[in-house]
Amino acid sequence: MSLSLLGGIAQATPAQADTPQPVIGQPAKDKDGCARIEKSLPTLADWPKVDSRFKGKAGDEQRIAEILKGMTLEEKVGQMTQPEIAAITPDEVRQYAIGSVLNGGGSWPGGKKYATQQDWLNLADAYWNASKTSRTKIPVIWGIDAVHGNNNVYGATVFPHNIGLGAAHDPCLVRDVAGATARQIRATGQDWAFSPTLAVVQDDRWGRTYEGFSEDPRITRSYGFEAINGLQDGATKRIGYNGVIATAKHFIGDGGTINGQDQGVNPASEADMINVHGQGYYGALAAGSQTVMVSFNSWTNADLGINEGKLHGSDKALNQILKGKMGFDGLVVSDWNGIGQVTGCTNSSCPQAINAGIDIVMVPNDWKAFITNTVAQVQSGQIPMARIDDAVTRILRVKLRDGLFESQKPSDRSYANSDEALKDNWLARDAVRESQTLLKNNGNVLPLKPSSKVLVVGKSADNIANQTGGWTLSWQGTGNTNADFPNATSILTGIKQNLGDANVTFDATGNVDPKGFDAVIAVIGETPYAEGVGDLTRKSLEAARLYPEDLAVLDKVSGKGTPVVTVYVGGRPLYMNKEINRSDAFVAAWLPGTEGGGVADMLVKGKDGTGYQGTLSYSWPKSACQSPLNPWSPNYDPLFKLGYGLKTGQRVTVGQLDETPGPASCTSTGGGGTATEDLAIYDRTDVPPYTSQIGSAENWGGTVIGPDGTAAHTEINVVPTDVNVQGDGLKATWTGAGAAQLYMQNTAGTNDLRGYLNADAALEFDTTVQQAPANRTVISMHCVYPCFSEVNATKLFTDLAGGAKTTVKIPVSCFDNGLDFEHINTPFLVYTDGAFQASFANVRWVPGGAKDPDARTCSSLT
Repeated sequence: MSLSLLGGIAQATPAQADTPQPVIGQPAKDKDGCARIEKSLPTLADWPKVDSRFKGKAGDEQRIAEILKGMTLEEKVGQMTQPEIAAITPDEVRQYAIGSVLNGGGSWPGGKKYATQQDWLNLADAYWNASKTSRTKIPVIWGIDAVHGNNNVYGATVFPHNIGLGAAHDPCLVRDVAGATARQIRATGQDWAFSPTLAVVQDDRWGRTYEGFSEDPRITRSYGFEAINGLQDGATKRIGYNGVIATAKHFIGDGGTINGQDQGVNPASEADMINVHGQGYYGALAAGSQTVMVSFNSWTNADLGINEGKLHGSDKALNQILKGKMGFDGLVVSDWNGIGQVTGCTNSSCPQAINAGIDIVMVPNDWKAFITNTVAQVQSGQIPMARIDDAVTRILRVKLRDGLFESQKPSDRSYANSDEALKDNWLARDAVRESQTLLKNNGNVLPLKPSSKVLVVGKSADNIANQTGGWTLSWQGTGNTNADFPNATSILTGIKQNLGDANVTFDATGNVDPKGFDAVIAVIGETPYAEGVGDLTRKSLEAARLYPEDLAVLDKVSGKGTPVVTVYVGGRPLYMNKEINRSDAFVAAWLPGTEGGGVADMLVKGKDGTGYQGTLSYSWPKSACQSPLNPWSPNYDPLFKLGYGLKTGQRVTVGQLDETPGPASCTSTGGGGTATEDLAIYDRTDVPPYTSQIGSAENWGGTVIGPDGTAAHTEINVVPTDVNVQGDGLKATWTGAGAAQLYMQNTAGTNDLRGYLNADAALEFDTTVQQAPANRTVISMHCVYPCFSEVNATKLFTDLAGGAKTTVKIPVSCFDNGLDFEHINTPFLVYTDGAFQASFANVRWVPGGAKDPDARTCSSLT
């Protein structure tokens, strides 16, 4: 059996006791010397042993044993602890023998967005020197989310996101981009890249779709090998002179969650985990990836007897499969506060996660408590000393293989402070050209003649933030302007470079009459997002609903006698039949990064000899709710199949497409029936149609909490905070100066939520209570005030004060005393008139939640 491009995924037969375990080594190479994208992959009956080409040097293990022998328990736990740079000083690195630090997306030295290369290097040197003056003198390593170039750093060239590289179908390109990224990282003094992402994405509603190379595991397998090869500089004994430590992430199945929900549940069979979601890891581990990051998702399927829960606590996934069957001998690192999601754990305490096989724990802020708790858990026997020794052995092994013990301080290493290394514009531009995917070219409108006179329209034509997307300078990629990218080229600028300023007229809104122009170029698409915030969850894939301004622009310029060329900038395929119909030519540019000129090069004849070569690494939907959509989906019927892409000069006509509008949501809230899907209200950001607001006598009409997560009245103020993961919550402080409320409301109308009452749903939210309420405090729901219902939550919040994060579950039936569930506009509101402080995250209505054993009783809320 095999997994072919358009074939189904065969269900593997479980391995028998006498069946030899499969072994996977380095992939076959193409004539260019890079890993081949195979036509098919054999179906495996068991997890394979992966033969890593990285063997280290003779004598490493003896050296590790000697170092380990001289370490105290506290020093060992320090090596396992990874704080965030904003939460730890260099002196604390020395004092606590910290093994590694990280900076999250949007975290910079001194909190300065425009930190220079020297600023980064100064902090790297300070951490390094601190570790080298500790008692053990074990060097510290610094990890960074360099997922498409060194994207946190001001002035760095940013490459196309992985979805674009996938469309290029060029493993050598992936190797070269990864190598350039490693040089960029060395230019600012870090040691460790938290990349590549090896998710085989099954549902494009996932907000991290663009981080996956493809929905096709064949591509991910090949690319995984070359991405590690490039980052680690082709290493086999020591990471290369120009390389950095690479990370295969996120283990395992993050791209296969139900409805594409970030950090959700992957219900895959073990056979599909082996043959679909595992493939990228076989390539990456064969190349010698030295670290693997654990995924936030759960692996659960009651029908198949699978109940691993959160993978951060899964002994089967980490110890038995990754380290055992696959033979991985590097280190396993958690994700941001990932241990806190394991049942019974907190961000600073989780014996289960360590016992399951996590070696380095990413504990950004609560690291001191983590050290204290972990030391105590070893002393009490909850964590065996042998497990600590194994973890530190793996950490030291990776540090030895990186050559750190013989290395100079970061500012004295190769490429340190190299402006040339930070800017690799030509490679980036080539990568953009290769990734362009031509979906429609009726009448061979493209390429345009170099003398063409064009009208450029659309919100993304001159918007570098849109074309770089998430994980760029900031975590979500938001808050950026063109001024934040001094070495970048917008698509508009690239068009001017190709055609000359005099031949280009720009009007973002499309109000200029297209008559007299040779062509209109409309640049439209998605705006920046990253994990969680980018999930479409209950929304459909219909672009016209998500971004109606784009269709409005096309309506202004199409059908006027001038050909329209549409360039789509975005992180996933969307249902865009209306937009495609209004376009004579349609190009998927994906998220090209800082070299928008590469997009423009392909539009104009003579600027690139090869013409369009990109082909879809994700299937393109023909309807709004067609997700998941991949060749092994039931009734696979996309608009454009996986692997589709027109070549320059190819004569293919795309006819008129069906414009039937899709629903606003692809899941049902039940109406008068029974709801089956969670109603997300606040999930790291507002979930439309709901908007988070505060209200008080200062403005009872409501002050919207801004994109930065802040709002303030005299009586109440709100700031962003971490509850489960980075920046996922709102910390509300009632000052006691008067009555005030925090609430989430559909300001445009009401919603019929009777289906949740019928489904025994619960209002659920995750909370940490920093200060108990001084006065009576209520949780309420409104069916347009004065229609509302409330419960008394004073005791609930008082009991939770000072404790760990808790998930509160309140049956919605507790509000069924006058509340009109058919016309609800405010599904969550907290009100008090005294001092109170609490953080709230992941607010939702969950069908069946009222039946959970830990759901509150209505009688306790009176």
